[in-house]
Amino acid sequence: MTAGNAEQPIRFEPEEACPSWVALLVGFQGAALMLAPTVLNAAIANRSSGLDDSYLTWSVFAAMLICAAMTALQAFRYRRFGAGHIVLTWPSPSFIALMAAAVSLAGLSTFASLLVVCGLIQMAFARWLPTLRRLVTPVVSGTVMMLIVVSVLPIAVDTVRDLPAGAPPAAGPAIAGVTLLVSVIVALRAGGRWPLVSPLLSILAGCAAAGAFGVLDGGRIADAGWFGVPAVPTPGFDLTPGREFWALLPSFAILTLVFSVKMISDGVMIQQASRRRPRAIDFRQIQGMASLNGTGMLLAGVAGTLPPMPQATYSLSLINPTGVAARPVGVGVAAVTLVLAFFSKFTALLLTIPGPVMGAYLMLAMGVLFVSAWQTILRDGLTPRRVLVVALASALGLGLHGHPITGDLFGNELGRLLGDGVTIGAVVAIGMTLLLDATSTRRSRLEVTLDMASLRAIDEFLTRLASRLGWDEASALRLRSAGEETLASLLSREDEADGSDSPRLRIVARPEGTTVELEFVATTRQENIEDQLAYLTSEAAVPTVDDLSLRLLRHYASAVRHQKFHGVEIVTVKIDRSA
Repeated sequence: MTAGNAEQPIRFEPEEACPSWVALLVGFQGAALMLAPTVLNAAIANRSSGLDDSYLTWSVFAAMLICAAMTALQAFRYRRFGAGHIVLTWPSPSFIALMAAAVSLAGLSTFASLLVVCGLIQMAFARWLPTLRRLVTPVVSGTVMMLIVVSVLPIAVDTVRDLPAGAPPAAGPAIAGVTLLVSVIVALRAGGRWPLVSPLLSILAGCAAAGAFGVLDGGRIADAGWFGVPAVPTPGFDLTPGREFWALLPSFAILTLVFSVKMISDGVMIQQASRRRPRAIDFRQIQGMASLNGTGMLLAGVAGTLPPMPQATYSLSLINPTGVAARPVGVGVAAVTLVLAFFSKFTALLLTIPGPVMGAYLMLAMGVLFVSAWQTILRDGLTPRRVLVVALASALGLGLHGHPITGDLFGNELGRLLGDGVTIGAVVAIGMTLLLDATSTRRSRLEVTLDMASLRAIDEFLTRLASRLGWDEASALRLRSAGEETLASLLSREDEADGSDSPRLRIVARPEGTTVELEFVATTRQENIEDQLAYLTSEAAVPTVDDLSLRLLRHYASAVRHQKFHGVEIVTVKIDRSA
């Protein structure tokens, strides 16, 4: 259960009004956190793709506008769009390798078309999140993220060598070393809020080292105007996609799905950090976050720049120290970012950052992502089956990346496109997940109406399940009682009184050793069961009729998880066999 009693130092929760000056002040801090990653990621992607400086200026400008719009809109909710929280957003560095491959192999128009498709995929993922959550698991997404890091790191190393002609050979490694050293020292030794600005301080140190080597060029700053809009290119779209488009689409689609799964954990962390008292996670807000970010990917495709991705770590770095989680802060962040986007001198200043500094920044970011990938894999525990998935997917993804064997299978041209380690590893991980799920202990399923009249059918279903598993009478009674109390908790007076047809209820039983996991999938309009369970105290004198079923459910079940999505609710109950 996610709800608890721990108090957090939150001054303004998302729904609470805060003074305009507070929103603008905190928004300025949020914009300071966003700017460097936004500009650096877009610049590295464009340089890796071999695009010229005029397109680089436009790409950075468009990325700042899109990320500002996403941050502002994520702070609110309109229908199924928006998270209703402060969600700092900047271009995803994980798409750098794919952008470079797509532009070099098929051109900018194909890259733009692929991003548009990815935006639609992400919105579809948000719509079908209740179904897809068991397919793209934390093990699958963590494995793919590790393979992404491996594919991007060579780009970071090559960027370290991006120096003007005639520069000393040792300049690149020395500048990158200074950048990394300052970042590590500030992060480990500095106190207070200094670690939050360690990326900025390391970039300044790297630029100082570049100046000492004489490779810092300020001509771009001198040539740039003070304010203005860069020339708008026309990347266009590939309306007649060819072989390259279809060969690259799996890599783009899989990466989109993986980061949609990562968005779930990001949304969970942001929701938990935004409340004085933690409460159960509302997955409808996470669906809104993913749907809106899909719109941002569509805009990035139109503009021909890196797609935006929410960043929970930096969102928490803004919320926790300030204690301000109010929605107007998202607008404040966007306002400051928009002003700086039109300030051409400032953008030119950021684009003057030398290649070795960018490469060092990207290596550090990829290292953090690699650790995050392992944390994602370990979140649900590494069982022997999950170890097999990670091992096989990683081995084939790393071993076959760019290997000539893919050319032998698909031909030289198509093999070069399909020989991407991320795609290979993701396909293997998803395939292994489906195979292991199909060969696991046989599941039982029952579909009834969400009505008390279905209690008899549910009881018979659970009785047969307990008999098949060989459970004793006490364990079978606990299983049946948990099913009854979950049904009673799902039913609300509002649903019974509105006179509409009872919705369907699907129950899936998954035996795992001495435990049975019951998954109740239904459509209701009541409060989150996890929150209700958390608010029940053992000191209450006499339980009321409303909370009696919840108290009994807490007694029978070893764990209860309630996930609320748009149009569907899923309650997962675990019952242990008696010793």
